Order: sequence, then C-alpha cells, then structure tokens
Amino acid sequence: MAMTPDLVKALAPVVLLSGCSAVSPNSTISSALVGPGELCQTGVYRANSAEFLALTRSGDDFSYMFSDGTPGTIGTEDARVACEGDVVSVDETEAWAKVVAKETNTRFRSGDALLAGRLMEPPNAGSNTPLVVFAHGSESVGWIDRAGDPYQMLGRGVSVFVYDKRGTGRSEGRYSQNFPQLADDLVAASREARRLAKGRFGRFGLVGLSQSGWIAPLASNRAGAEFIGIGYGIVADIREEDAAQVQKELRDAGYGPDVLTIASEITKITALVASSDYKEGLEELSRFQQLYSNEPWYALIKGGYTGVFLNSDVEELRKNGVQQFNDLNIDWSLDPVAIMRAVDAPQLWVLAGEDREAPIELSLDRLGALKDEGKDIALYVFPDTDHGMWEYEELEDGTRSYQRVTLGFYDLLADWANDAVEGQYGTSYKIEN
Repeated sequence: MAMTPDLVKALAPVVLLSGCSAVSPNSTISSALVGPGELCQTGVYRANSAEFLALTRSGDDFSYMFSDGTPGTIGTEDARVACEGDVVSVDETEAWAKVVAKETNTRFRSGDALLAGRLMEPPNAGSNTPLVVFAHGSESVGWIDRAGDPYQMLGRGVSVFVYDKRGTGRSEGRYSQNFPQLADDLVAASREARRLAKGRFGRFGLVGLSQSGWIAPLASNRAGAEFIGIGYGIVADIREEDAAQVQKELRDAGYGPDVLTIASEITKITALVASSDYKEGLEELSRFQQLYSNEPWYALIKGGYTGVFLNSDVEELRKNGVQQFNDLNIDWSLDPVAIMRAVDAPQLWVLAGEDREAPIELSLDRLGALKDEGKDIALYVFPDTDHGMWEYEELEDGTRSYQRVTLGFYDLLADWANDAVEGQYGTSYKIEN
C-alpha cells in the first residue's frame, strides 16, 4: 500500500488528544463556525461525570450520539451539536470539551493482510481498566474514526482496540465474509491490543456486534478472552438466518401459515443455490418464480439473499452469480452451536426483541439449551428494538423510523466488561433458566 502523507500522519505511533474536563454547563460557545464539519474532531466530549457524546465520521460528514443513545448529524437542520475544534456546542447553550484520551495507531499483520488498528484508552487507564477488542459486523467500511460503539465504551471508562476489517478503510487485504479468516484477524488484533496496552489493563475480552456474533466466539479461546459480549448476534448459520428473516418479514406483514409454508420451501431452494455456488437449485428457483411472482407477498421477501435471487434471471445467476455476493469466500460448513459450546469464557448475549435482520427465536432456544448444559451465558432482551438495538416508530406501510439506540444497552456492555453487572438496564429483561 502506498504511504501517502495523510496515511503516515494517521498511523503515527502515539497521539495524545488535547482537551480538559467539561466546562460549565452554563457557558456558551462561539457561533463563528467555518462550516458544519470543518472543525470537527472525532472523540468523546463530556458535559459532566455522567453525560457525554461520541463524535465520529460518517461518509463525508460527522455524526454524533449522546450517551443516552440519541443520534444526529452535524450540519443538518435539526442538529443539536456544532463543532469548534476540541469543544462542541450542544443545543447552542452548552460547551462540552473533548476528553483527554490516549490514542495509539498501529499496523499489524494477520495472514496475508496488513491491518490498521487503534488503541483508545480513557484518562488514567491502569491495571484495573478493562480492555476490549471490537469485532466488526458485516459492513464493508473501516471502523477507525467511523464506528460510534467503541467511543461509547471509551466514554464509560473502558479501553478499546478497534481495527479496520481486511479490505476496508486503511487495512490491506481483500474484503471477506469468511468467518474463520475473520476470526484469525480478531485473534491477531487481540494480540496487538494486549501488546500496546501492556501494564495498563485488567480484564481482557471481546465485544462483537451483529455478524461478529459468529466471529467473536470462534476467536475467543485463541484470543485469550476472559469474557465476550455479543450485541444483536444470532446463533444460527447463514441459511437459517435468511430463512428466519423471510418468515418474520411475512409474519409482520400479516401473512399466515399457508404463505409461510411456501416461503419455507423457497428458502430451502435459495439456500441450495447460495451454498452450491449457483450449481444446484436453479431449476427449482425458476419454477418457483413462474408460480408465485405475481403474488402480493412475493415482493415483500428480502431475507439475506433470498429476495435478490427471487428477482434475478436464473440464466444470469447460472453464468455470473450475483456481484454483491461473489468472492465473499463464505464457509458454509460452520456449526454455530458447536462453536458456542467450545467457548471457555463467560458470555453475554444481548438481543433486540423485534430484530428483523437477526430474528431471535432460534437464538433464544439455542442459548437456553446451552445454558442448561452448563455454559456460562448471561442473556438479556431489549423489547421493542430492532437490529442495532434501535428503538423505532412503526409507520403505516410497515417500515420503521429509527429513533435512538435504546437506553441501557451500552451501560450493560460496559458493566459486563467491568464484571459489575447489576440492577436494571433500560427496558431489558434477563432470561433466567
């Protein structure tokens, strides 16, 4: 990879962020801003010991999220936050200063790829400070400066190592959804995080969101994790997840057993198409398209890949597959229950009660069975939340308007890292069995 001046600067060994404790909540900030995002700096900005916000890049813009989960975008009409270097104004009346945090940028090797990572440590990090490595979801963009979740942990006093997944951001390699390969990367990231933070951390663990509910358990033992925390993951393979998504889509639209039975048949067909690299199941897919493409429920099917296949020409699939799915190097042989059963560390699983992307019913059954076997699993559900732990308003057409990340989710993850989970977390309930 060519080392441009910007990249050299970004990967400098140690950067100490400027800032101080929060200024008075009643103080004001200058309104002479250069532009919506020109004076923004990523990081944590604190009002007091309890309230803060995380400021991150989002495309060409900057986004913020308050510690209570309320989001926004800098420069929009309803933005509550504006930037002025290492201070932000909130609601045009308060000035919150950037928290002093040590950031150490690094590059480390995993297999054939050189990956970019960043260790972020809160003020006064020491031998009792937990350290977590964040594992990615399925997104194909880098996380350094862009993912808000690590900053939410940092603002709660947890040291965090974040890295750009292979083939994204500043990392080399080819983007992949091969879970064993991504688990190898997570193990390498864990080794680098512990090296950089040596002498300044206590408990060490992995936090995985969404797709990394597969990856973190795969990496856990080799990474030396003392705990793992999973948010809105799923204990199912990719075929089962797609089938569950399709069933939930149609149930939410009001369809009953007759249509759901037909949908079950099609997800078996599309699973065969996907896992055989388009070598099997295409004739059955063509027949299904001819039989049902005019049905009103047909267009509602999305799933993980079934909706794409239903709306693709079979001969085109046979010749070229689907560009967005090609070359993901998926390992279809993984057994999620066997992977979970092999994890040594205590596990926290936090599920979204109305998750449309990773429906929770099968995961609840399997996690409950693993707990019955004696696995150390704490299981929480936040009702009325969708994937990402987003609270939402249901619109008349069935779509959802997302409001905020539900209160208590990040507190639960941080307390789990500190081995201090107790009391109530937002609207969540703990499943005991």
